[in-house]
Amino acid sequence: MTAGFEVGSLDEPLETVDGRGALRVLRRGLAASPELRVGLVATLAMAFGSAVGKLTVPILIQQIVDRGLSGPDGYRPTFVLVMGGLGTVVIVAIGVLTALTGMRLVRSAQQALYGLRTRAFAHIHRLSIAEHNETRRGVLVSRVTSDIETLARFTEWGAISWVVQGGLAVGVMVVLTWYSPQLALVTLLAFVPAIPLLRMMQREQLAAYDEQRTRVGDTLAEFSETVGGGAVIRAYGLHSSRRRRLHQRIGAQYRSEMRAARSFALMFPLSDIVSAVALAAVVVVGVTWGPGWGLGVGEMIAVLFLVSLLQGPVAELSEVLDQTQTALAGWRKVLDLIDQPIDVPEPDPGTSLPSGPLAVRTEDLWFAYRDGITVLAGVDVDIEAGASVAIVGETGSGKTTFARLAVRLADPSSGRVVVGGRDLSTVAPTERRRAIRMVPQDGFLFDATVRDNVKFGRPGAEDRHVNAAFEELGLWWWVERLPDGLDTMVGERGESLSVGERQLVALARAELADPGLLILDEATAAVDPQTEQALSEAMIRISRGRTTISIAHRLSTAEAADHILVFDAGRVVERGSHAELVAADGVYARLHRSWISQTRTGAGAEAMLH
Repeated sequence: MTAGFEVGSLDEPLETVDGRGALRVLRRGLAASPELRVGLVATLAMAFGSAVGKLTVPILIQQIVDRGLSGPDGYRPTFVLVMGGLGTVVIVAIGVLTALTGMRLVRSAQQALYGLRTRAFAHIHRLSIAEHNETRRGVLVSRVTSDIETLARFTEWGAISWVVQGGLAVGVMVVLTWYSPQLALVTLLAFVPAIPLLRMMQREQLAAYDEQRTRVGDTLAEFSETVGGGAVIRAYGLHSSRRRRLHQRIGAQYRSEMRAARSFALMFPLSDIVSAVALAAVVVVGVTWGPGWGLGVGEMIAVLFLVSLLQGPVAELSEVLDQTQTALAGWRKVLDLIDQPIDVPEPDPGTSLPSGPLAVRTEDLWFAYRDGITVLAGVDVDIEAGASVAIVGETGSGKTTFARLAVRLADPSSGRVVVGGRDLSTVAPTERRRAIRMVPQDGFLFDATVRDNVKFGRPGAEDRHVNAAFEELGLWWWVERLPDGLDTMVGERGESLSVGERQLVALARAELADPGLLILDEATAAVDPQTEQALSEAMIRISRGRTTISIAHRLSTAEAADHILVFDAGRVVERGSHAELVAADGVYARLHRSWISQTRTGAGAEAMLH
């Protein structure tokens, strides 16, 4: 179930856009954004009305010349005045109608972008840990920020231009054909040779901007990682290596930007050249053969105005094409994200879980990330309801993955997880979140108050419930030390608090949720003795009355557990109580001796366990 593609390296060639043309992306986008289809007919009708209005101006000029200036009755000032006034009214009406069309387009487009962004966010949160381990957060962030922003910029101008100017171009050709089919054909012949060139350049642009969006995502990911790891980079002197990687990313983005710019530089003057050729051809042919075709002076002037009017849409659409390619490339990236299959489908409606402590059983549990490396291999465990179990193992042994499968952050490749007598894959998500909670190692907090972060554990909880959670864990003394008590802001990702303090808040959040199965991942960073003591006491208290699985980085936690599972290379190689495992003189005993040798500080053993 977890098999899938691998994320490419920096030097891996990008996927081509063959078979993924603009129309295909547009069809996918309209299907994924129903908001764009709302009122589309009315918007197109308004755009068509605006185009028709612009076409009346050459017709009015022709009428003024042929019937008001040089007609059979000679100069007719009243007729000229009426036609001029009518033209003024038409021009004002065109402006109003064009503005209304743009407003409707922007409104529907912004609604579509709102829906697209929220659906993309929701999809990201439904992806399993297998996907999040491979796709760096910066790339995912770029999908819902910079890529969708390209669509936003496009809707502010490009989409309006395609509707209004596209309608105008069609209308010009219709009226031009009515005046003179021959000159309409001359105009078409002037533009026909440019069609294959435009198509070829359109493909090149789409490929260039597709690469550009990919490289922007890579750069954002690198920036995110470099900024987030600033402390480690400074502590270990990694400036040079990280700078080289960052320069590689920026250089790759620069090259993709230049490729896109070259495509645009070739596209931009092409419309001017073609339009100039078309106008010159119409003038030569019209003056030479126009009288023989019955074209009068006014009609010839109208034709020239129409051909000139055609220059505007051609020039603007050529320029908009550049923005369109950028938007299509970004749109495709977002659509590819949304189309990515969910490998942890939620049951509907799903089964419920019993209240109280929950038993946990795994049956021949296997799991591999998408790189194909097996992390868990045939794990069979049986944890009684209400038991306190510690999981011990070296880095990469599979203990954290086992814990994540127990809260269904991913599904096993084979085998199953049974919680409370129910196959976890059949349990309703609301029931799973109610009865099973995991406190991660980093104690992630949102940029809010301590109180608000704890309330996330149980929506609708009152302040007294938050107070009770801290008191139950014996942590009220710590709350009183905070500058503003429970109203203290924790900062982005809880940066205003230490690692240990963040986990204290996370434990209070879990206590408030009151799950039947609690999974604890101990903090590994050094904490002050008082906070470490508070953490140990809080973890003992929170384990009472529920089933607890602790990923033990400190062997003191394992000593206090009812049962210990020792993981090695994805398998449970030892199981039993602390005394039994020490007597067995196996993997656990070796780790325990190393821990003892470090004067019970865990400096050696914990390094092996992290």
